[in-house]
This record gives sequence, C-alpha cells and structure tokens, in this order.
Amino acid sequence: MPPEASEWLMKAEKDLAAGRWGLTGSDDLLEDAVFHAQQAAEKALKAFLASREQPFAKTHELLYLARQCEQLDAEFAALEPAVCILNPYLSQFRYPGGDATPDRRQAEEALELAAGIVAFVRARL
Repeated sequence: MPPEASEWLMKAEKDLAAGRWGLTGSDDLLEDAVFHAQQAAEKALKAFLASREQPFAKTHELLYLARQCEQLDAEFAALEPAVCILNPYLSQFRYPGGDATPDRRQAEEALELAAGIVAFVRARL
C-alpha cells in the first residue's frame, strides 16, 4: 500500500475511535460522534483513491468521492446509501442555527456505517 493511502486509512481509524469515544460520554458529545463518522468515511475513500494513485479534489463530499472510487471498482456503488446518510454530518450539528444535536440512535448508526465503509475500503487495499 502506498504510504499516502496508509496515512489516510490511519486517519480514518482515528476518526472512528474519536467518534466511538463521543458515545461514551454525555449526550453533548453525540454531534462530535457523527462528525467523526463522516470524517472516517471521507478519509477511507481518499485512502482507496490514494492507493490507486488517483488524484482527488479537496472536498468533503462523500458521494463525489464514492463515485470516483466506483469508477475504479464498481462495488463502491453499494456504499451510496451509507454515504448519503453520513454526508450531512460534516456540518449539520456543528454550527449555531442548525439542528441542536443528533440522538444516540443516529450517532450509533453513523459510526456503524462509517466502520462499514472503513472495513470495505481496507478489504480492497
């Protein structure tokens, strides 16, 4: 695996760990849990692209990244439902004026989806 891909995957794993930590504290950290789930998915997709030495835009748009991966491996199409759920979590709960906080079920689902994406990518590296 190219070093850049390995670094992206390591960052994805760290985001998963940070997200899981967000579930262990008070519900005030659930917004951090879903944010880190989105970030883990993003970094995993970028790891796959880096492993194939494919350039990618500086973007947080998961569907765009997943479709770029799909051009290299058609199996990535199966990730579209998960990335569509995770994509809004980049900012949905992080700024004033938005939704107040996700509920525990949303946070658990987000981390489960992100972990699935990381595992999916890891299996292809």
